[in-house]
Amino acid sequence: MSTPFNEPHNARDQWARLFSAQRLGSDKLPPTPDSARSAFHKDYDRLVFSHSFRQLNQKTQVHPLTNQLGIHTRLTHSLEVSCIGRSLGMMAAEKLHDTLPNGLPEGVTPADVGVIVQAACLAHDIGNPPFGHAGEYAIRDWFLHPERQPVLQRLSADERLDITAYEGNAQGFRLLVNNEHHPDKGGMRLTCATLGAFMKYPWLATHSNDGNIKSQTQQIANAQKFGCFYSEAAQLEELAACLHLPRAAQHDGYSCGYARHPLAYLLEAADDICYALIDLEDGVHLGMLNYNEVASILYELIGERPDTVTLPPGTSVRQSLASLRARAMMRLINTVTDAFVDNSEAMLAGSLTGSLFTHCDAAVQNGITQAKQLAREKIFNHPSKVRMELMANQCLHRLLDAFMPLAWTALAATPKSFEQQRLLILLQPHLDEHRRILSDNIYHNILNILDFITGMNDYEAYRLAQELQGYWGSTI
Repeated sequence: MSTPFNEPHNARDQWARLFSAQRLGSDKLPPTPDSARSAFHKDYDRLVFSHSFRQLNQKTQVHPLTNQLGIHTRLTHSLEVSCIGRSLGMMAAEKLHDTLPNGLPEGVTPADVGVIVQAACLAHDIGNPPFGHAGEYAIRDWFLHPERQPVLQRLSADERLDITAYEGNAQGFRLLVNNEHHPDKGGMRLTCATLGAFMKYPWLATHSNDGNIKSQTQQIANAQKFGCFYSEAAQLEELAACLHLPRAAQHDGYSCGYARHPLAYLLEAADDICYALIDLEDGVHLGMLNYNEVASILYELIGERPDTVTLPPGTSVRQSLASLRARAMMRLINTVTDAFVDNSEAMLAGSLTGSLFTHCDAAVQNGITQAKQLAREKIFNHPSKVRMELMANQCLHRLLDAFMPLAWTALAATPKSFEQQRLLILLQPHLDEHRRILSDNIYHNILNILDFITGMNDYEAYRLAQELQGYWGSTI
């Protein structure tokens, strides 16, 4: 499969383009590296100091609004994923260097590759709405209600799918390239290498969703992931051109449908490792799972029997799980990076199918599958989690009920109600900060209001929803 420009390249040239330090949104040449910080280290720092990253501190990882200390939020999850990602990136680059005829491209070190993946992992959940995936489902559910059909019919097919299949990954790309403003606009102006590694799904909603599904329940549950709203299609094209990403075979005939950057596979693996292992630890600490259920999976991933692993006497359940998890992670990092190098040609061609885990040995595949299955059965459907998700759904619906009609009524000639006037006052600082206005373009108005709502953390969303219901000063 060829690049967008149909140019033949050797592998080293392709890797050089994929490690581009060019900043998206900037016409300037890549900066001259200094001894202190590379362009990729600056990406990491920009993310750490961004408002959107700080908001992850009180956004749901798995358990919404939990009061129990030590349970993961999106921020702690993202930090842990970034650590695993850095190890994966560095080890994969070291192994890749040994297999390429002339090694890694000139000026690129394993440490550089590690920090590219680390920065991308730090940002991987930055677009998540309040209450995690429950928040995504609530937004889709609200827009798919029959009452919203007259408004949806005023949107193009591309715009309609962006809303009804709403996706936090696409919101994340929008944040990075638009909303977190550089003084001269252009979003955060991250390097193309970091953005490429961030993009797990470098295509639009129309590439992966069927707009003809009639059932509202099916549309909410079966919405397929995508990484870019139609509003940011031009930035995706610019990114793909800079990196020379090949067109994806499954998106043949579509514009803006590209194969993943190879490093995105490492980001996905880092996320899966933390999701599969650490979420289970949280389940034990919350009483949803027992130690033996989780330990048996960790032993399989380690590749040893319990009687061959010696833990110090008197080790607590928490310490035992942490020790086993660390050993499992070491094996997974080594196995995944082997799979990365073994499948590097397919990734460069854009023809690799499945995740890197599908190309690992059977024991690793089975362990990861068991971990995810256990989480689905006993954590995601636990009554306490279901109750909180129902609350989250009602909370977001109340916010959408209040603010979203402004997307199509704010500029109407008819006088605004008292409530609409007050809501506009609450919304205006957000619009001013991002240099936006409510215009006659309903699609852009909807996205701007979604930026406002999804930018809240769980507690902000809960508190405002309660106040809109008339409950003053409500707290968790």
